[in-house]
Amino acid sequence: MTTSKADILREYGPFPGVEQVHGVTFDGKAVWFASGDKVNALDPDDGRMLRSIDLAAHAGTAYDGRHLFQIAEDRIHKIDPASGAIVSTIPAPGKGGDSGLTWAEGSLWVGEYRSRQIHEIDPETGALLRTIESNRMVTGVTWVDGELWHGTWEGEESDLRRLDPRTGAVLDTIVMPAGTGVSGLESDGADRFFCGGGNSGTIRAVRRPR
Repeated sequence: MTTSKADILREYGPFPGVEQVHGVTFDGKAVWFASGDKVNALDPDDGRMLRSIDLAAHAGTAYDGRHLFQIAEDRIHKIDPASGAIVSTIPAPGKGGDSGLTWAEGSLWVGEYRSRQIHEIDPETGALLRTIESNRMVTGVTWVDGELWHGTWEGEESDLRRLDPRTGAVLDTIVMPAGTGVSGLESDGADRFFCGGGNSGTIRAVRRPR
């Protein structure tokens, strides 16, 4: 296992009216983040807020190339980002204890915070396909280049860690600065992770190690 200190490339925010950043995702151009009662789009190049959609947004956020997915209490809403309309709804596997959310390989992957688990579910039905065990509380989930990463936040300690998706073994750990929480995680598909900053109301871009 390798351990390294986080190389924070940029910090976005805090944003007007945003007290908490929950889920984070990336649509190839904009970073979307959940802030309790809105899902917001941010330009990662210049830091501008582009738009917001009014809807319950309590935890993880994901994007499948066409639709947004947003955890709202014990449900996951599928959203048309153009209109803001909820297209469909499925149950969340953690029954309200869900945290991170990402889309990969045709499935949704849902972090369950206190159980320290990541669930793969069917995005159409919510059916549970498999569960991966972690050894830390899960606050964000992402896949990039076949690698499974998740964020953690316990007390004043937070990190990003890469797991073996078959065994749950920790392969790499990126340690965040003391007092820096991770409340959502997404890759840009290249060399950046976008990390929600919880009650700091910020988003941090962290360099992905190669």
